[in-house]
Amino acid sequence: MKWLIHLKQPYFILLLPFIGIFFLTACPSKANKKITNMEQEINNSTLETATFGGGCFWCTEALFQQIKGVITIESGYSGGNIPNPTYKMVCTGTTGHAEVVQVTFNPQVIAYTELLELFWKTHDPTTLNRQGADVGTQYRSVIFYHSMQQKQLAEAEKKRLNESGYFQEAIVTQIVSFETFYKAEDYHQDYYKNNRSQPYCSMVIEPKLHKLKTGFGNKLNVFE
Repeated sequence: MKWLIHLKQPYFILLLPFIGIFFLTACPSKANKKITNMEQEINNSTLETATFGGGCFWCTEALFQQIKGVITIESGYSGGNIPNPTYKMVCTGTTGHAEVVQVTFNPQVIAYTELLELFWKTHDPTTLNRQGADVGTQYRSVIFYHSMQQKQLAEAEKKRLNESGYFQEAIVTQIVSFETFYKAEDYHQDYYKNNRSQPYCSMVIEPKLHKLKTGFGNKLNVFE
């Protein structure tokens, strides 16, 4: 803008309105940026977190990724007594960790009770430390609650399902307080999306997704 200082005063005065418009449109104000950041914080403050273990996290992740209102989902480990566990360590069954998914969701779109329904009805919560051929405490059925409200809702729903006889056997799902989540290795994230040709995906995950589609169709995003 150095050329402005060489203009004679009358011409400079005539150009002032246009100069003002240029700066207003080309340079967003800090105030507008602050409003945008504030709106983002408000949006983030409405989100909640849920943590579920229902066998292999490849399966659980693939299921919850289909649900409207789920913002992010990560596979990882919770409930153990060894910090920063690796997949190899957890697979020994000696670390105390369960394979879990950490779900960030919008409760205005999908309620926690609906996530609970999805959780219980897409795996077998009546088998202790086992889901199909996956055997060990790392595959246990478990809910790690993040608030007293989540605890109360999970316990009430577990009781209701047991009393209703929906499952032939009693539910053995643990309901315990959330402490720490350790994100699993990168190759475990989005596993189904990245490995659909693998036998485990076609033989184990895809039947679960088909069941999800038929039983929870109104809660799904565009089914992939």
